[in-house]
Amino acid sequence: MRIDGEWLCCEDGIVRPVIRGDILAADGDWKAAEFLVDTGADRTVLSAPLLAKLNLAAIDTREDISGLGGAADSVIVETQIQFEREGGRQVIFRGHYAAVTEVTALDISVLGRDVMDLFAIIVDKPSDVVCMIGQRHRYTIDQT
Repeated sequence: MRIDGEWLCCEDGIVRPVIRGDILAADGDWKAAEFLVDTGADRTVLSAPLLAKLNLAAIDTREDISGLGGAADSVIVETQIQFEREGGRQVIFRGHYAAVTEVTALDISVLGRDVMDLFAIIVDKPSDVVCMIGQRHRYTIDQT
């Protein structure tokens, strides 16, 4: 399985590794979302603007989301995230995900190791590659 991402120029002008997907909203519609590929993030965290679009009810409250910007209030929501894999088929991840409640806490949703640990992650700026690979896909590192 291969899920491709891209290098995206964000609002602040910095290019970051991103994988685009969709998240299931409370009304049953899929909403488009961009996820920062953050290999240091323990868990997937949805941004406050995305949480508002999804209109999901919190199943738990937490205050343990923190990073370089400090701690941020968050909630836990139950939903599904889907990504397009090679061949155009969808792969769905069902689970409980954290979401920050402060608009300024997170510019873009973060894809964390709770999802990425299922894959080998390739974040290669010189070769313009961002992808998650698993199952029958492999990669090699060659010296030229």
